[in-house]
Amino acid sequence: MLLYIARRIALAIPTLLLVAIAVFTLIHLIPGDPAQLMLGDAADEASVEQLRRQLGLDQPLPVQFLHWLGQVLRGDLGQSISLGTPVLPLVLERFETSATIVLIAVGLAALIAVPMGLLAAWKQNQKLDVAIVAGAALLMSIPSFWLGLLLLLLFGLKLGWLPVVGYVAFSENFSAALLYILLPVTTLVLIESGVLTRMMRASAIEVLRLEYVTHARAKGLPEWRVLLRHVLPNAFAPTLTLIGLVLGHLLGGIAVLETVFTLPGLGRLLVDAIYARDYPVVQGVMLFTAGVYVLTNLVIDLCYPLFDPRVAAQ
Repeated sequence: MLLYIARRIALAIPTLLLVAIAVFTLIHLIPGDPAQLMLGDAADEASVEQLRRQLGLDQPLPVQFLHWLGQVLRGDLGQSISLGTPVLPLVLERFETSATIVLIAVGLAALIAVPMGLLAAWKQNQKLDVAIVAGAALLMSIPSFWLGLLLLLLFGLKLGWLPVVGYVAFSENFSAALLYILLPVTTLVLIESGVLTRMMRASAIEVLRLEYVTHARAKGLPEWRVLLRHVLPNAFAPTLTLIGLVLGHLLGGIAVLETVFTLPGLGRLLVDAIYARDYPVVQGVMLFTAGVYVLTNLVIDLCYPLFDPRVAAQ
C-alpha cells in the first residue's frame, strides 16, 4: 500500500514539471511583445523597455523559466498588471467560489448517478433501463450554458423564485448563498449525472456477468445484498476515475457557467485576464488549473485501493 502511494506521488512530480514547462511555453508563443501589448501602442519605448526588465523578458528563455519556476515554488505567481495585486491570493479567492459550486454539484451528481446506473444495469434491457439510459443521453446532449439560461429564465425571471445576478459567499450569509448557487449547482448536477450514470451502468453490467456474482446468487443472498456488497464496490472504480476527470475539469474553471450566472470564479477570472492582456494572471491561472487537475487525479488514484485492494498489490 505504501509503495503504491509513493509510486503515484513520484509520478505526479514530473507531471507537474511538464505542466509548468507547457504553461510557460504557451504564454511565450503568443505573438507580439507582451510588454508592448500590456502598455498599448501609445506607450513610449522607454516604458516598454522598463516593463520588459521588470518582467524579466530581456533574459534568455531558459533563465526566464528557471526564475519563474523558483518564484512559483516560493508561492509567488507574479503581480497582476491590470489589478496591481499579487496573482496567487487573487486566484485562491476566485478558486474558492468555483470549488464550492463544483464540489457540491459533483457530489450530488455522484449520489444520483451511482444508484441510477446500478439500477439500470440490474434491469438491463427492461423498461426501467431504457428510461434511465434515455434520460442520461438527453442530459449529456444538452449544452450547459443553454440549460443554465433556461433555468435562469424559468426560475429567475418568470417565476422570480431565485436571484438572477450576483453571488454571496457562505461566510457572509449562508441562506442567501444557497439561493445564489442553487441554479448553477442544479445545472452542473443535471449535466454531469448523465455521463456518470452511463459509466456506472456500463461498469455494473460487466461485473454482473462475472462468476463470483453468480456464485453469490447461488448461495441464496438477497439481490440487494449482491448489488451492494459484490457489484457496487467492484464496478465503482471506473466511475471514480470519471469523477476525478470531471472534478479536475470543472475545478479548473467553469468559465461558461460562471459567465452565465455572473459568478466570480476562476474561469471568469481567466476570461477577464485574457481580455485585459494581463499575462501574469493568465499564466498563473493556467498553471493553477493544470496543477489542480493533476492533484485531483492523484487523490483519486490514491483512493483506488479502498475499492479494489488488487490495485495496491500491483
